[in-house]
Amino acid sequence: MADETVLAREMIGAESTAPRGLIASAIYQGGHRQRDIPLHECGDACQGDDGVVWIGLLEPDEALLDIVRQQFGLHEMLVEDAHQAHQRPKLDVYGDVLFLVVRTAQLIGGRIEFGETHIVVGKRYVISIRHGASTSYNEVRQRCERAPELLQMGESFILYAILDFVTDNYFPIVDAIENELEGIEEELFASSPTDEKIERIYRLRSQLQGLRRAVTPMVEICNRLDRHDFAGKAAAIRPYLRDLHDHVLLANEAILDLRERLASAFEASLLLASAKQNDIVKKLASWAAILAVPTAIAGIYGMNFKFMPELEWQWGYPAIMSFMAVLIAFLGFRLKRAGWL
Repeated sequence: MADETVLAREMIGAESTAPRGLIASAIYQGGHRQRDIPLHECGDACQGDDGVVWIGLLEPDEALLDIVRQQFGLHEMLVEDAHQAHQRPKLDVYGDVLFLVVRTAQLIGGRIEFGETHIVVGKRYVISIRHGASTSYNEVRQRCERAPELLQMGESFILYAILDFVTDNYFPIVDAIENELEGIEEELFASSPTDEKIERIYRLRSQLQGLRRAVTPMVEICNRLDRHDFAGKAAAIRPYLRDLHDHVLLANEAILDLRERLASAFEASLLLASAKQNDIVKKLASWAAILAVPTAIAGIYGMNFKFMPELEWQWGYPAIMSFMAVLIAFLGFRLKRAGWL
């Protein structure tokens, strides 16, 4: 955050006065970047007949947002929502101003970290406000500046570019989860499932659930944007919004598919663990049955009675031992044939 703020101050050329949290502030005309402007001049800069002001903020404080509110006459409820993170993804309309909240996601250290981006779109201005884990939008700005013919659409194309960038960042996470899931599926049937594998599946399901909560509302946001009445040349953005909608649907369907596969893998791991436990129980029961035969016979002949069968017979002991051996062999043969041993 500090590096981006310092870079913003260098770009604006006012290191001593640039507010903390301001990443970029520039005006574009004819699809080309004209100049970087101080924040307190942005309100007047977007009042002309042409051009669009694009402001990037990173976790701004109340004082910085109050300057933005005064410059563009934003609704107080919009500013309050923009200052608070942990908003649900949504699209609100305040007169001719759109306020969007989208969830961003990054894969950090094998875990998905979520953040938010709040986007304010008004007549000839766009304000992006980042909270939490999020990739810098400098790449988005550079991409737009390399396509001046598209940037001429104004604020609607900037809005599309940001949303498209957020959506594209979902796919590497989905691919990473899919690759890990494929590894789990291969290990699952190659050996007995362990507690570690079951924990990995549960962790992936939990992370995927969070990703689903970020992506699914984007479908409705895209639908509402497609129905929004964009004025003038901004209406040319509709084909791009439909393409964005397709990307969001693709990401959402991939997440739903992974959820089903993870649920199946989780159920399979539990079934395999249960089957393994049943095999152990069968073996224990089989050996208990086999050992019960000599134990019962030895117990009978261990009783202190004078008159017992074959007690005085010369071959009584070897006969009883042979009889026990035959019974044990017979039980072992039948249990093994039944698949218990």
